[in-house]
Amino acid sequence: MSGLLALLDDVAAISKVAAASIDDVAGQAVKAGAKAAGAVIDDAAVTPKYVHGFDASREIPIVWKIARGSLFNKLVILLPVALLLSAFAPWAISPLLMLGGAYLCYEGAEKVAHAFGHGDKHDSEQHTHPETGGAALEEQRVAGAIKTDFILSAEIMVLALSTIPGTDTVWMKGLILAVVAVGITAAVYGFVALIVKADDVGVYLATHRTGLRAAMGRGIVKVMPGFMKTLTVVGTAAMIWVGGQIVLHGFAELGWAGPYDWIHHQAEAAAHAVPQAPGLVAWAVTAFFDGIFGLILGMILIPIAHYVINPLLQATVAPLMARLRGA
Repeated sequence: MSGLLALLDDVAAISKVAAASIDDVAGQAVKAGAKAAGAVIDDAAVTPKYVHGFDASREIPIVWKIARGSLFNKLVILLPVALLLSAFAPWAISPLLMLGGAYLCYEGAEKVAHAFGHGDKHDSEQHTHPETGGAALEEQRVAGAIKTDFILSAEIMVLALSTIPGTDTVWMKGLILAVVAVGITAAVYGFVALIVKADDVGVYLATHRTGLRAAMGRGIVKVMPGFMKTLTVVGTAAMIWVGGQIVLHGFAELGWAGPYDWIHHQAEAAAHAVPQAPGLVAWAVTAFFDGIFGLILGMILIPIAHYVINPLLQATVAPLMARLRGA
Protein backbone atom coordinates (compact mmCIF):
# COMPACT_ATOMS: atom_id res chain seq x y z
CA MET A 1 0.00 0.00 0.00
CA SER A 2 2.83 2.40 0.88
CA GLY A 3 4.40 1.70 -2.50
CA LEU A 4 1.13 2.53 -4.25
CA LEU A 5 0.79 5.77 -2.29
CA ALA A 6 4.38 6.71 -3.18
CA LEU A 7 3.63 6.02 -6.85
CA LEU A 8 0.51 8.19 -6.68
CA ASP A 9 2.55 10.98 -5.07
CA ASP A 10 5.08 10.73 -7.92
CA VAL A 11 2.30 10.85 -10.50
CA ALA A 12 0.77 13.90 -8.78
CA ALA A 13 4.16 15.64 -8.69
CA ILE A 14 4.75 14.92 -12.39
CA SER A 15 1.24 16.18 -13.20
CA LYS A 16 1.94 19.43 -11.34
CA VAL A 17 5.21 19.91 -13.28
CA ALA A 18 3.44 19.15 -16.55
CA ALA A 19 0.62 21.56 -15.73
CA ALA A 20 3.13 24.27 -14.82
CA SER A 21 4.99 23.62 -18.09
CA ILE A 22 1.77 23.88 -20.08
CA ASP A 23 0.91 27.15 -18.32
CA ASP A 24 4.42 28.42 -19.01
CA VAL A 25 4.19 27.47 -22.70
CA ALA A 26 0.75 29.08 -23.02
CA GLY A 27 1.87 32.26 -21.24
CA GLN A 28 5.02 32.64 -23.30
CA ALA A 29 3.15 31.85 -26.50
CA VAL A 30 0.63 34.63 -25.76
CA LYS A 31 3.48 37.04 -25.00
CA ALA A 32 5.28 36.09 -28.21
CA GLY A 33 2.10 36.41 -30.25
CA ALA A 34 1.43 39.86 -28.82
CA LYS A 35 4.88 41.08 -29.84
CA ALA A 36 4.20 39.90 -33.40
CA ALA A 37 0.87 41.76 -33.54
CA GLY A 38 1.92 44.10 -36.35
CA ALA A 39 2.86 41.27 -38.69
CA VAL A 40 -0.27 39.32 -37.67
CA ILE A 41 -2.57 42.26 -38.44
CA ASP A 42 -0.91 42.74 -41.79
CA ASP A 43 -1.24 39.04 -42.59
CA ALA A 44 -4.97 39.24 -41.87
CA ALA A 45 -5.32 42.46 -43.88
CA VAL A 46 -3.37 41.24 -46.93
CA THR A 47 -4.85 37.77 -47.42
CA PRO A 48 -8.48 38.60 -48.44
CA LYS A 49 -7.29 40.24 -51.68
CA TYR A 50 -6.13 36.83 -52.97
CA VAL A 51 -9.71 35.53 -52.75
CA HIS A 52 -11.32 38.60 -54.31
CA GLY A 53 -13.29 37.95 -57.51
CA PHE A 54 -13.57 34.16 -57.30
CA ASP A 55 -16.86 32.29 -57.13
CA ALA A 56 -18.24 32.11 -53.59
CA SER A 57 -17.89 28.32 -53.61
CA ARG A 58 -14.10 28.64 -54.02
CA GLU A 59 -13.46 31.22 -51.28
CA ILE A 60 -13.17 28.90 -48.28
CA PRO A 61 -11.17 26.23 -50.20
CA ILE A 62 -8.70 28.94 -51.27
CA VAL A 63 -8.38 30.24 -47.70
CA TRP A 64 -7.81 26.65 -46.51
CA LYS A 65 -5.06 26.11 -49.12
CA ILE A 66 -3.31 29.30 -48.01
CA ALA A 67 -3.68 28.33 -44.34
CA ARG A 68 -2.10 24.92 -44.99
CA GLY A 69 0.76 26.60 -46.83
CA SER A 70 1.18 29.02 -43.92
CA LEU A 71 1.39 26.14 -41.43
CA PHE A 72 3.96 24.42 -43.63
CA ASN A 73 5.98 27.64 -43.78
CA LYS A 74 5.97 28.03 -40.00
CA LEU A 75 6.27 24.45 -38.74
CA VAL A 76 8.36 22.69 -41.40
CA ILE A 77 10.68 25.47 -42.60
CA LEU A 78 10.81 28.37 -40.18
CA LEU A 79 10.58 26.60 -36.81
CA PRO A 80 13.72 24.43 -37.38
CA VAL A 81 15.58 27.45 -38.76
CA ALA A 82 14.60 29.49 -35.68
CA LEU A 83 15.82 26.73 -33.33
CA LEU A 84 19.11 26.45 -35.22
CA LEU A 85 19.57 30.21 -34.95
CA SER A 86 18.86 30.10 -31.24
CA ALA A 87 21.35 27.27 -30.70
CA PHE A 88 24.21 28.25 -32.98
CA ALA A 89 23.83 31.91 -33.98
CA PRO A 90 21.81 33.85 -31.38
CA TRP A 91 23.74 36.97 -32.39
CA ALA A 92 21.99 36.82 -35.78
CA ILE A 93 18.47 37.17 -34.34
CA SER A 94 18.62 40.95 -33.88
CA PRO A 95 20.01 41.70 -37.39
CA LEU A 96 17.40 39.37 -38.91
CA LEU A 97 14.69 41.14 -36.96
CA MET A 98 15.97 44.44 -38.31
CA LEU A 99 15.91 43.12 -41.87
CA GLY A 100 12.35 41.93 -41.34
CA GLY A 101 11.41 45.28 -39.80
CA ALA A 102 12.94 47.12 -42.75
CA TYR A 103 10.93 44.93 -45.12
CA LEU A 104 7.73 45.77 -43.24
CA CYS A 105 8.59 49.48 -43.55
CA TYR A 106 9.25 49.06 -47.28
CA GLU A 107 5.99 47.17 -47.90
CA GLY A 108 3.98 49.67 -45.86
CA ALA A 109 5.58 52.69 -47.51
CA GLU A 110 4.98 51.20 -50.95
CA LYS A 111 1.28 50.82 -50.11
CA VAL A 112 1.18 54.45 -48.98
CA ALA A 113 2.95 55.56 -52.16
CA HIS A 114 0.53 53.55 -54.30
CA ALA A 115 -2.46 55.05 -52.45
CA PHE A 116 -1.21 58.50 -53.48
CA GLY A 117 -0.75 57.43 -57.10
CA HIS A 118 2.94 56.58 -57.00
CA GLY A 119 4.87 53.35 -57.15
CA ASP A 120 4.33 50.13 -59.07
CA LYS A 121 1.66 47.57 -58.43
CA HIS A 122 3.98 44.61 -57.97
CA ASP A 123 1.31 41.95 -57.56
CA SER A 124 0.33 42.02 -61.23
CA GLU A 125 -1.69 38.81 -60.98
CA GLN A 126 -4.40 40.89 -59.28
CA HIS A 127 -5.22 42.47 -62.64
CA THR A 128 -6.22 39.10 -64.12
CA HIS A 129 -9.93 38.34 -63.96
CA PRO A 130 -10.68 35.15 -61.99
CA GLU A 131 -13.47 34.15 -64.35
CA THR A 132 -10.98 33.99 -67.24
CA GLY A 133 -8.13 32.41 -65.29
CA GLY A 134 -9.88 29.38 -63.79
CA ALA A 135 -7.92 26.79 -61.82
CA ALA A 136 -4.57 28.09 -63.08
CA LEU A 137 -5.22 31.56 -61.69
CA GLU A 138 -6.42 30.07 -58.40
CA GLU A 139 -3.13 28.18 -58.02
CA GLN A 140 -1.24 31.34 -58.98
CA ARG A 141 -3.09 33.38 -56.35
CA VAL A 142 -2.54 30.70 -53.69
CA ALA A 143 1.17 30.50 -54.53
CA GLY A 144 1.47 34.29 -54.31
CA ALA A 145 -0.34 34.36 -50.98
CA ILE A 146 1.87 31.62 -49.54
CA LYS A 147 4.99 33.48 -50.70
CA THR A 148 3.82 36.67 -49.00
CA ASP A 149 2.85 34.65 -45.93
CA PHE A 150 6.35 33.17 -45.77
CA ILE A 151 7.88 36.61 -45.32
CA LEU A 152 5.35 37.64 -42.68
CA SER A 153 5.58 34.24 -40.96
CA ALA A 154 9.36 34.54 -40.80
CA GLU A 155 8.95 37.89 -39.07
CA ILE A 156 6.38 36.40 -36.66
CA MET A 157 8.59 33.42 -35.78
CA VAL A 158 11.75 35.48 -35.25
CA LEU A 159 9.80 37.99 -33.14
CA ALA A 160 8.37 35.11 -31.11
CA LEU A 161 11.83 33.59 -30.68
CA SER A 162 13.20 36.90 -29.42
CA THR A 163 10.73 36.85 -26.49
CA ILE A 164 11.62 33.35 -25.27
CA PRO A 165 14.15 33.31 -22.38
CA GLY A 166 17.56 32.00 -23.38
CA THR A 167 17.49 29.65 -20.39
CA ASP A 168 14.66 27.57 -21.87
CA THR A 169 15.57 24.21 -23.40
CA VAL A 170 15.45 23.69 -27.16
CA TRP A 171 12.37 21.48 -26.70
CA MET A 172 10.58 24.18 -24.71
CA LYS A 173 11.45 26.78 -27.36
CA GLY A 174 10.23 24.46 -30.09
CA LEU A 175 6.96 23.81 -28.27
CA ILE A 176 6.35 27.53 -27.67
CA LEU A 177 7.06 28.35 -31.32
CA ALA A 178 4.79 25.52 -32.47
CA VAL A 179 1.95 26.84 -30.27
CA VAL A 180 2.52 30.35 -31.65
CA ALA A 181 2.56 29.03 -35.22
CA VAL A 182 -0.66 27.02 -34.90
CA GLY A 183 -2.47 29.63 -32.79
CA ILE A 184 -1.64 32.58 -35.03
CA THR A 185 -2.41 30.66 -38.22
CA ALA A 186 -5.79 29.53 -36.86
CA ALA A 187 -6.62 33.05 -35.67
CA VAL A 188 -5.54 34.81 -38.88
CA TYR A 189 -7.16 32.47 -41.39
CA GLY A 190 -10.25 31.90 -39.26
CA PHE A 191 -10.67 35.68 -39.24
CA VAL A 192 -10.02 35.83 -43.01
CA ALA A 193 -12.65 33.13 -43.62
CA LEU A 194 -15.18 35.14 -41.62
CA ILE A 195 -14.35 38.28 -43.59
CA VAL A 196 -14.63 36.72 -47.06
CA LYS A 197 -17.96 35.03 -46.22
CA ALA A 198 -19.49 38.02 -44.43
CA ASP A 199 -20.96 39.41 -47.66
CA ASP A 200 -22.61 36.08 -48.48
CA VAL A 201 -24.07 35.87 -44.98
CA GLY A 202 -25.38 39.42 -45.33
CA VAL A 203 -26.96 38.72 -48.73
CA TYR A 204 -28.55 35.53 -47.42
CA LEU A 205 -30.07 37.29 -44.42
CA ALA A 206 -31.27 40.21 -46.54
CA THR A 207 -32.97 37.99 -49.14
CA HIS A 208 -34.16 34.99 -47.09
CA ARG A 209 -35.12 36.56 -43.79
CA THR A 210 -37.41 39.36 -42.66
CA GLY A 211 -37.48 42.02 -39.98
CA LEU A 212 -34.43 42.51 -37.80
CA ARG A 213 -32.37 39.73 -39.40
CA ALA A 214 -32.97 41.08 -42.89
CA ALA A 215 -31.99 44.56 -41.72
CA MET A 216 -28.86 43.07 -40.15
CA GLY A 217 -28.00 41.41 -43.45
CA ARG A 218 -28.37 44.67 -45.36
CA GLY A 219 -26.20 46.36 -42.74
CA ILE A 220 -23.46 43.74 -43.17
CA VAL A 221 -23.47 44.16 -46.95
CA LYS A 222 -23.30 47.94 -46.58
CA VAL A 223 -20.57 47.95 -43.92
CA MET A 224 -18.16 45.34 -45.35
CA PRO A 225 -16.56 47.49 -48.12
CA GLY A 226 -15.70 50.21 -45.61
CA PHE A 227 -14.54 47.60 -43.11
CA MET A 228 -12.17 46.11 -45.70
CA LYS A 229 -10.72 49.53 -46.46
CA THR A 230 -10.29 50.22 -42.74
CA LEU A 231 -8.59 46.85 -42.28
CA THR A 232 -6.18 47.66 -45.09
CA VAL A 233 -5.32 51.03 -43.54
CA VAL A 234 -4.83 49.47 -40.09
CA GLY A 235 -2.67 46.72 -41.57
CA THR A 236 -0.51 49.24 -43.43
CA ALA A 237 -0.12 51.43 -40.35
CA ALA A 238 0.77 48.39 -38.25
CA MET A 239 3.43 47.33 -40.75
CA ILE A 240 5.03 50.75 -40.68
CA TRP A 241 5.08 51.42 -36.94
CA VAL A 242 6.00 47.85 -35.95
CA GLY A 243 8.73 47.78 -38.60
CA GLY A 244 10.08 51.12 -37.40
CA GLN A 245 10.00 49.96 -33.79
CA ILE A 246 11.90 46.76 -34.63
CA VAL A 247 14.62 48.63 -36.53
CA LEU A 248 15.02 51.30 -33.83
CA HIS A 249 15.19 48.67 -31.08
CA GLY A 250 17.78 46.78 -33.12
CA PHE A 251 19.90 49.92 -33.49
CA ALA A 252 19.71 50.40 -29.71
CA GLU A 253 20.91 46.84 -29.12
CA LEU A 254 23.78 47.40 -31.56
CA GLY A 255 24.91 50.52 -29.69
CA TRP A 256 23.11 53.41 -31.43
CA ALA A 257 20.39 54.08 -28.88
CA GLY A 258 19.86 57.82 -29.51
CA PRO A 259 16.61 57.70 -31.54
CA TYR A 260 15.14 54.89 -29.42
CA ASP A 261 15.90 56.70 -26.15
CA TRP A 262 14.56 60.02 -27.49
CA ILE A 263 11.23 58.43 -28.44
CA HIS A 264 11.09 56.72 -25.03
CA HIS A 265 11.63 60.07 -23.27
CA GLN A 266 8.93 61.74 -25.37
CA ALA A 267 6.49 58.96 -24.51
CA GLU A 268 7.28 59.29 -20.80
CA ALA A 269 6.80 63.06 -20.90
CA ALA A 270 3.45 62.69 -22.68
CA ALA A 271 2.34 60.03 -20.19
CA HIS A 272 3.14 62.35 -17.26
CA ALA A 273 1.17 65.13 -18.95
CA VAL A 274 -1.93 62.93 -19.19
CA PRO A 275 -2.07 60.99 -15.90
CA GLN A 276 -5.61 59.79 -16.61
CA ALA A 277 -4.35 57.34 -19.27
CA PRO A 278 -0.53 57.20 -19.10
CA GLY A 279 -0.17 53.76 -20.67
CA LEU A 280 -2.36 54.55 -23.68
CA VAL A 281 -0.70 57.94 -24.23
CA ALA A 282 2.81 56.46 -23.98
CA TRP A 283 1.90 53.75 -26.48
CA ALA A 284 0.32 56.24 -28.91
CA VAL A 285 3.34 58.58 -28.81
CA THR A 286 5.77 55.69 -29.24
CA ALA A 287 3.76 54.26 -32.14
CA PHE A 288 3.53 57.70 -33.77
CA PHE A 289 7.28 58.36 -33.77
CA ASP A 290 8.09 54.74 -34.65
CA GLY A 291 5.67 55.11 -37.55
CA ILE A 292 7.27 58.35 -38.75
CA PHE A 293 10.68 56.70 -38.68
CA GLY A 294 9.30 53.57 -40.39
CA LEU A 295 7.63 55.58 -43.16
CA ILE A 296 10.81 57.59 -43.86
CA LEU A 297 12.90 54.40 -43.91
CA GLY A 298 10.39 52.69 -46.18
CA MET A 299 10.33 55.60 -48.63
CA ILE A 300 14.13 55.50 -48.78
CA LEU A 301 14.06 51.76 -49.43
CA ILE A 302 11.54 51.93 -52.30
CA PRO A 303 13.99 53.21 -54.97
CA ILE A 304 16.78 51.04 -53.54
CA ALA A 305 14.56 47.96 -53.87
CA HIS A 306 13.30 48.85 -57.34
CA TYR A 307 16.59 49.93 -58.93
CA VAL A 308 19.20 47.92 -57.01
CA ILE A 309 17.89 44.92 -55.08
CA ASN A 310 15.25 43.66 -57.54
CA PRO A 311 17.53 43.85 -60.63
CA LEU A 312 20.30 42.16 -58.64
CA LEU A 313 17.98 39.33 -57.64
CA GLN A 314 16.75 38.99 -61.20
CA ALA A 315 20.33 38.78 -62.44
CA THR A 316 21.50 36.23 -59.85
CA VAL A 317 18.69 34.28 -58.22
CA ALA A 318 16.37 33.93 -61.24
CA PRO A 319 18.98 32.20 -63.49
CA LEU A 320 19.96 29.92 -60.59
CA MET A 321 16.34 28.89 -60.02
CA ALA A 322 15.90 28.30 -63.76
CA ARG A 323 18.94 25.99 -63.78
CA LEU A 324 17.65 24.10 -60.76
CA ARG A 325 14.27 23.63 -62.43
CA GLY A 326 16.00 22.49 -65.62
CA ALA A 327 18.10 19.99 -63.67
